[in-house]
Amino acid sequence: MNLRLNLLCLTLCCGMSASACYAEATPVKPTHAVSLRQAHQGSLEIDTLLLDSFERLPEERRLFYLTARNILAGSPTATLTDPRIIEAARKAGLPLISGPMVGDVSESGLTIWFRPVHAEVLTVQVTAREGNTKKDFRVDVTRPGAAARVRLAGLSANTPYLYRIVNHAGLVLGKGSFRTTPGPNAKETIRIAFGSCFHKVGVHNPNLMRLIAHRGNHAMLLLGDLAVDDREAQTNWHSADYLLRDMSKPWRVFSARIPVYAGWDDHDYLNNDKSGLQRGQITDKQRNALRKLWQENWINPRMSVEDRGIYFNTVIGDVEIIMLDTRSCRNWQKRKQRGSYLGETQMQWLFRTLKTSKARFILLTSGTMWNDFMSKAKDSWGRWDIAGREEIYNFIEENRIGGVLLLSGDRHGARGFSIERSSGFILYEFEAATLGGVSGPDPFAPDKSAQLFGYGNGLVAFGEFTFDMSKPDPEVTFRLINEAGKELEKHTFCRSQLTPRNETRK
Repeated sequence: MNLRLNLLCLTLCCGMSASACYAEATPVKPTHAVSLRQAHQGSLEIDTLLLDSFERLPEERRLFYLTARNILAGSPTATLTDPRIIEAARKAGLPLISGPMVGDVSESGLTIWFRPVHAEVLTVQVTAREGNTKKDFRVDVTRPGAAARVRLAGLSANTPYLYRIVNHAGLVLGKGSFRTTPGPNAKETIRIAFGSCFHKVGVHNPNLMRLIAHRGNHAMLLLGDLAVDDREAQTNWHSADYLLRDMSKPWRVFSARIPVYAGWDDHDYLNNDKSGLQRGQITDKQRNALRKLWQENWINPRMSVEDRGIYFNTVIGDVEIIMLDTRSCRNWQKRKQRGSYLGETQMQWLFRTLKTSKARFILLTSGTMWNDFMSKAKDSWGRWDIAGREEIYNFIEENRIGGVLLLSGDRHGARGFSIERSSGFILYEFEAATLGGVSGPDPFAPDKSAQLFGYGNGLVAFGEFTFDMSKPDPEVTFRLINEAGKELEKHTFCRSQLTPRNETRK
């Protein structure tokens, strides 16, 4: 079945569950491949090749991107609000430089992010797919090119909506769709996709993003190595890479429909294996500038934390998502000591968040792997903070925090591990560092005894959790799905399996 016919099938069987009616499809192939090494170089030639890797960029967008990139490259303080970039967007007839992108979804609302070109009053018109519910939300744009956020509130739970961004003349600047989440204690099914390592090459690939959207996922968790590649502390080049992301049609279509949550890793932050305030690499002022720029270009829930890290938590139905900052808070002066990986402020925040969570399942993410099985714990917990990791595991057991699943990225490939505690309790870790399809280490650890599965060799795939809250003992099913829609792995756990028993800790 070709891709076009497959999409027709989806339309006709929309009354069925997404996973039940989705047939496998032949993926769209790139017209030319760009390697990870080339993407890391980030030259004008390579970035231009990425624009056309699957579908040739319209000429007006190409001209705008090249003009804006040249302006950003010409000054270390340049931003997307530069008047010359705004003028170039207007000449190209672009009403938005970036977006819309949706995120921070709840049972009653959602946030829409975009970069408008004109200073004007805009309206986000929201309409329920079924019924007559219509709401308008106003935003006053005062600074063209700056990221604008509009919070849509007062919506119904687990309901699909359409939206349009229009100006006073009725011109549609952008549009998309979304579904609000089920409320707490609801019996509906929740589906959440995740993965890492787009590495610039992946955000131009339409295959995975189309699949994730069509399978009815409530959200997409991105665990690092996403849009920026090895730009050190040069904020102008970070902005250029975000602009490259936002020129991608597959990314624009996807992020206008599926709420995204993003954490960063080394390539997003500085460069390979770099972190924290490495001596001679980055100052605290530069780190804060990078954190601010990250927040401006993603749509994570806003957090008020003392150290300005980019970690956060949110709730989707009865699933709590806790995304950690395992990159910028590291302390080189205390390396291999307790707290050196997350920093004390983030560690205490994590304990409070775990303790107060009322969700039946918790997705706890790390940019790099939790376990030490792969690559001798290269640049990860085992090389930094074994004591801190043990304290987190102990905290989960001692407080009988149920339904915790560990997510990770970084080590290119897709893997699952069981982490058995001395008490007999087992934690499970899932990694899908395959969004960009780049090669990495061997898919299996030297000791395979704790490994559930392993894939490598440039696999393009994503992970997906389906939470069935209707059962007395709620279930979660992990699936690994490749870009053709084939289910490579399926593992199901009851919440009781993921909950420490009373006797596990004395």
